[in-house]
Amino acid sequence: MTSHKRLNTAQLQAMDTAHYLHPFTDHKALGARGTRIIERAEGVYLWDSEGNRILDGMAGLWCVNIGYGRSELADAAYKQMLELPYYNSFFQCANPPAVQLASAIAEVAPAHMNHVFFTGSGSESNDTILRMVRRYWDLKGKPGKKTVISRINGYHGSTVAGASLGGMQFMHEQGDLPIPGIVHIPQPYWFGEGGDMSPDEFGLWAARQLEAKIQELGVDQVAAFIAEPIQGAGGVIVPPSSYWPEIKRILAKYDILLIVDEVICGFGRTGEWFGSQYFDLKPDLMTIAKGMTSGYLPMGGVIVGQRVADTLIEHGGEFAHGYTYSGHPVAAAVGLENLRILRDEKIVEYVKQEAAPYLQEKIAQLAEHRLVGEVRGVGLLGAIELVSNKQTRARFAEKGAAGTLCRDMCVANGLVMRAVGDTMIMSPPLVIRPEEIDELVSKAWRCLDLTAEKLGV
Repeated sequence: MTSHKRLNTAQLQAMDTAHYLHPFTDHKALGARGTRIIERAEGVYLWDSEGNRILDGMAGLWCVNIGYGRSELADAAYKQMLELPYYNSFFQCANPPAVQLASAIAEVAPAHMNHVFFTGSGSESNDTILRMVRRYWDLKGKPGKKTVISRINGYHGSTVAGASLGGMQFMHEQGDLPIPGIVHIPQPYWFGEGGDMSPDEFGLWAARQLEAKIQELGVDQVAAFIAEPIQGAGGVIVPPSSYWPEIKRILAKYDILLIVDEVICGFGRTGEWFGSQYFDLKPDLMTIAKGMTSGYLPMGGVIVGQRVADTLIEHGGEFAHGYTYSGHPVAAAVGLENLRILRDEKIVEYVKQEAAPYLQEKIAQLAEHRLVGEVRGVGLLGAIELVSNKQTRARFAEKGAAGTLCRDMCVANGLVMRAVGDTMIMSPPLVIRPEEIDELVSKAWRCLDLTAEKLGV
């Protein structure tokens, strides 16, 4: 075994190419280019193996909510590893951190949501939800209600069920997805798809596609509707204000379960504990992960609303589903300490009252750039639409080329932003300070300039 600290960048890149298969990667292209080796992090900054400091505008992968380098989480993991490094939650067993974490999550969740089923990730959580929804309707004496309606371009993970629930065509093309019983309706993406409609008109139109799909399938076949409060990986798509109220009306009319995927929006990202609270939703199930441990250890879960939990509990019988690492004691101890920090340091309040208003004010200025067609955001989420024509919202001829170029310009100039097609997106740690927001926006403007120059705009 060779310690990574004895290897230089070229050696690590060669070893990476020889042995490491990355997620969502063209491995041939990566092997030719060489991977970027991230060695350490502190606060909102990363350092690569060449010593470059990079402002992490994506909080890792939407997850490092309390920032890097919090020794309290390392201490919590170490202490728990010495006391009880692992035991399962099968065979009528539990461990103190998992029990306490479930209780702590229930305290900050919407009032009608008091139970948590733990998993290892958001993908596993959505697999769990598909099983749980169908079990619920079986117990209610309606076994025909199996179909889940989702949205085109939504993201709910990359497992077979998660990728099927998601609506990303390029994922469906690999593996004959979606699986049966999952269908998709249009997304509420006004800038990209709203045409000549006003945002509110388009929001109503998009929401009413749910009702049309329910009527097409038959209400006796539809189990649930799943959606992110704000579509994250799809491009930080903030629904028009008319969208969610109409969705709520339709679901109540037909008595369809609402699943809200809070993997990105949960644990403070919108300035509320959950995106459901920001949009005044009352979900039956919520998918959680990422910010639950601030990404320090992998963990996910499903927060279960009262009518679903009561049905599962009162009818009895085994729910034949679970994972080796459900309620892992070390991950749960880290999650519990993470929630303590979020509460005690009033980080969610800081996002709502200071960081989010400041970020949204500053990124709005990027709309003046000649390459930008729209800037939008909520909380500490933001999106910048790159266009060839600001007036018509026209894109560049080669789809995604502008976004890829801008993404690479960002990294070369000390900033991580992600490209979704030709949309640049951001999701910085919740603890980002005003001066760091200034740095983020200043670097973003410079990278837009460099991108525009390269494109000849």
